[in-house]
Amino acid sequence: MTSTVIRSKSLLLHDVLLISIMAVLAACGLIYEYLLSHYAGRILGAVETAIYTMIGLMIVSMGLGAFAAKLIKDPFSGFAWLEAGIALCGVSCILLISSLVAFSSILPQVIAQTFELPPDLVPAGGLLATLFAIAKLSPYCFGVLIGFLIGMEIPLIARVRERIYGEHLEHNTGTIYGADYIGAGAGAAIWVTVMLTLEITQAAVFTAVVNLLAGLLFLVWYWHKIFLRGLLLVTHGAALLLAVAVYQFGSDWTIKMTDLLYQDPVVYSKSSKYQHMTITERYLKSSPVYAFFINGRLQFSSNDEHIYHGMLVYPAMSIVGAHPNVLVVGGGDGLALRDVLRFDPASVTLIDLDEDLVNFFSPRNDMLPYEEALVALNEESFLDERVSVVFGDAFIEVDKLISTGQVFDAIILDLPDPSHPDLDRLYSDYFYRRLHDLLSANGVLAAQSTSPYHAKMAFLSIGQTLSASGFPFVEQYRENIPSFGEWGWTIASKQTVGPRQRLQAMTALPVRHHWLTRDLAIAAFEFPRGFFDTKVEVNTLGTNRVYQYHKEAWQVEMGLYQD
Repeated sequence: MTSTVIRSKSLLLHDVLLISIMAVLAACGLIYEYLLSHYAGRILGAVETAIYTMIGLMIVSMGLGAFAAKLIKDPFSGFAWLEAGIALCGVSCILLISSLVAFSSILPQVIAQTFELPPDLVPAGGLLATLFAIAKLSPYCFGVLIGFLIGMEIPLIARVRERIYGEHLEHNTGTIYGADYIGAGAGAAIWVTVMLTLEITQAAVFTAVVNLLAGLLFLVWYWHKIFLRGLLLVTHGAALLLAVAVYQFGSDWTIKMTDLLYQDPVVYSKSSKYQHMTITERYLKSSPVYAFFINGRLQFSSNDEHIYHGMLVYPAMSIVGAHPNVLVVGGGDGLALRDVLRFDPASVTLIDLDEDLVNFFSPRNDMLPYEEALVALNEESFLDERVSVVFGDAFIEVDKLISTGQVFDAIILDLPDPSHPDLDRLYSDYFYRRLHDLLSANGVLAAQSTSPYHAKMAFLSIGQTLSASGFPFVEQYRENIPSFGEWGWTIASKQTVGPRQRLQAMTALPVRHHWLTRDLAIAAFEFPRGFFDTKVEVNTLGTNRVYQYHKEAWQVEMGLYQD
């Protein structure tokens, strides 16, 4: 009886250890997925594609790994070596990816400079193109490798449990999968609350170290059941030293490698909870020009942002009337807000998701020169006493404004392109109808509407969706921006006369703009013959039509696939 109790306690202790290790490793595995997806999106500039591709590839690879686990004869030794291998891959993958992408990107310029080739003869094809294509695929290669290794964990730890019990366990699989699912849930929570606030190499190091410690605990606990344990212990030590080195120097190295992907020197690079922000600096005739990127996508350049923001704000604000109440959705850089304030509004409410973004473009103590220049660019608009800033998801915050009975005379949508399903909601008929409800009887709405040249279907769908949302007048217009090429906007009005006709009735814009004129604004409404004859679908909530149109257009444009 006593021996039975002792054995039961011993088995329970083994179970607690193994199930706990499995839960921890599941959390690490999910974080590895998010890390690789996040970084792939940052360097490739296609966050949504990277996330879905990475997760899909890793799930398939995990399945293949589960099949391959049966080839390992000794589950104790196999599991111990497996965890050391995963930790080594996890701690080094970001460094290796950043180095390979940077090397393949700058190699053509290095060759051109070495052989003094003119700019129009920089080599780009053949082996160099192949190398760059491999580099772009490298995040997915590491995803497949790590996913394959992670997939072997559950079958091996299940076999370890059965070896310990000395019998087939009827509920073995369910127990292990239960620990795996709970651990993955914890990993998702840790990613959102902790890892997103860390520099990506630091997040990789912390995950790999936890992975390594779990493997080390397994190694020590089952020391006498594992082959080549001395070598394995040395491997763990080497992995730990690598983790320390990466933690100490990896961040600077990764930043330097990633910065090589930009044409100009990077002066600022930081991740907020929601996105990665980068600022580059270039000197033209001794004057600095700053470019602001989010997740690798250009948001504005300081030498031509006045064109974009003037076209977004001035047509709507010029026809809305004196001292309006204005809602700005997005625009955390304060540049659209700057132009709105020039019309002397009674009040402005700005909704933006990212508090770190707004804080960066707000005056602070001890700012660096480039920070001072960017805050000066928006004319310290966030300090204006008429401005109130709401941090949150606009999709939710708009409903809150409606519930409190607020009404606005003008709404300016300075949103990112619909490059993700979450952003697609803000281009849907449902969202536009809610904005329609927020507008006064003579209210006007202006929205950035992506490029009518590069993403024509998405541009047209935005206009059609606004028309289907209750606005009597919806018109679209365009202008060339040197940093972007041709760009488009949509203006929707509740007024009895259309926006273009209202502008034509003016002799000049009511507020002077140093670049935009009344005639130029009117001319922007002209499009080539037959441009609006293309049939597109209205973007109803849940269909993701604008997102799909945008994704297809830019994938072809970026060469991700060919028609």
